[in-house]
Amino acid sequence: MTGSLVVIGTGPGRAELMTPATAAAIARATDLVGYGPYLARVPSQPGQCRHASDNRVELDRARHALSLAAAGRQVVVVSGGDPGVFAMAAAVFEAVEDGEPAWQDLDIRVEPGVTAMLAAAAEVGAPLGGDFCAISLSDNLKAWSTVERRLAAAAEADFVIALYNPASRARPHQLGRAFERLRVVKAAATPVLFVRAAGTPEVTVLATTLAEADPARADMRTLVIVGASRTRRIGRWVYTPRSER
Repeated sequence: MTGSLVVIGTGPGRAELMTPATAAAIARATDLVGYGPYLARVPSQPGQCRHASDNRVELDRARHALSLAAAGRQVVVVSGGDPGVFAMAAAVFEAVEDGEPAWQDLDIRVEPGVTAMLAAAAEVGAPLGGDFCAISLSDNLKAWSTVERRLAAAAEADFVIALYNPASRARPHQLGRAFERLRVVKAAATPVLFVRAAGTPEVTVLATTLAEADPARADMRTLVIVGASRTRRIGRWVYTPRSER
């Protein structure tokens, strides 16, 4: 049997936010490979093998999945959100580039999903209505100096900024440092949104300003959106107009 590998994202939480194409790929799989909490979102099916691993071993996980596919298995690599946004799709292709030459001939596909940034934005209105960017505050795979340089550039360009991975037990200080860097350029009244558990029944939203934003309000389930100069609040809604009027 010819093997295959599909990289999928389960979406932000609710089952109805998982795409039909993703659900179909999961149903066809012989093996599911992923970070344990993400695998837990996928209902068990008879005969499927699950291969759970820690969140800091992305390349090892990708190599394992590719080895299974090369052996003829129908493999699904499970991410949260969208697999191409700070998730496993990039790790799979990095492993292909540096791995066995035969892996380049495998049937590999990526199914798009709903990333946390989109789910968080939908909870509050349309803050991503204008130009925006996404920056991960994790320095596990890049230097903090790189993060700061990108924050400064995004602030100078007046993007709305979606901050992924804003805080963890190992990195409790970095969101505060990010806010300090953004305050150099962005106005004190710039809207800041803390959206926790977007796309789930447990969602919470805190709307504040850059001057008042408390980094302690974020954890790894929080997506932080920092507005642009044109981002506006209308009651409980926040949006960024597409025009520059």
